[in-house]
Amino acid sequence: MTTEISIGGAAITAEMRPIQGPRLEKGASEAAMRKAATDFEAMFLSEMMRPMFAGLKTDGPFGGGHGEEVFRSFMLEHYGKAIARSGGVGLSDSIYRTMVKMQEAK
Repeated sequence: MTTEISIGGAAITAEMRPIQGPRLEKGASEAAMRKAATDFEAMFLSEMMRPMFAGLKTDGPFGGGHGEEVFRSFMLEHYGKAIARSGGVGLSDSIYRTMVKMQEAK
């Protein structure tokens, strides 16, 4: 779908495409749906934690720089996965139930 957007009097034409998430085939196994729901919760949690670390000072002899940004990203991803695997905040259970209902509706 092509959309025209006007910004400050200038017209910009953009092609709008839906975001594609992981696709599960009809009749996907319970384990595959549970994994997809847990993976989503892990990603969500790591993104929600990102602002918590944004304002921390990282100067000093071993801090700061691009390397720390990269490793902080890895650390937050790991934290999200660890929290989701240990029960999370209940988001994956809700997503899983919704996926089961969607499978039943098809």
